[in-house]
Amino acid sequence: MNKPTLSALVVLTAMAAASAAAAQDAAAGKSSFNKCLACHSIGEGAKNKVGPELNGLDGRKSGSAPGYSYSDANKNSGITWSKEQFLDYIKDPKAKIPGTKMVFAGIKNEKEANDLWAYVSSFDKDGKPK
Repeated sequence: MNKPTLSALVVLTAMAAASAAAAQDAAAGKSSFNKCLACHSIGEGAKNKVGPELNGLDGRKSGSAPGYSYSDANKNSGITWSKEQFLDYIKDPKAKIPGTKMVFAGIKNEKEANDLWAYVSSFDKDGKPK
């Protein structure tokens, strides 16, 4: 096998492995989402519950899910949800947004929080997988 072909094969293998790792993260995040199910829903047909539905969270402004009654703290937080914002928030919601209605101790484990983001951010605003 010549060197350019071998190099291309190595790159393709690495890309496939990275793609599989991302899928595993979302699968693990789906399991972690069980902690959220009492208050939140996601996916097609998701509705607001005790907390807002989480479809299309990536890029959504805090306090903007239609039909959900947010605290003033959430509405006025100025947060636009991104991986960075979510990871900071999910560790300790009340520390990130003092006055939030969210009653949750948080997820301190970094891998679990990243996996949860991988899952939550995989849905578009209509609840369809991206």
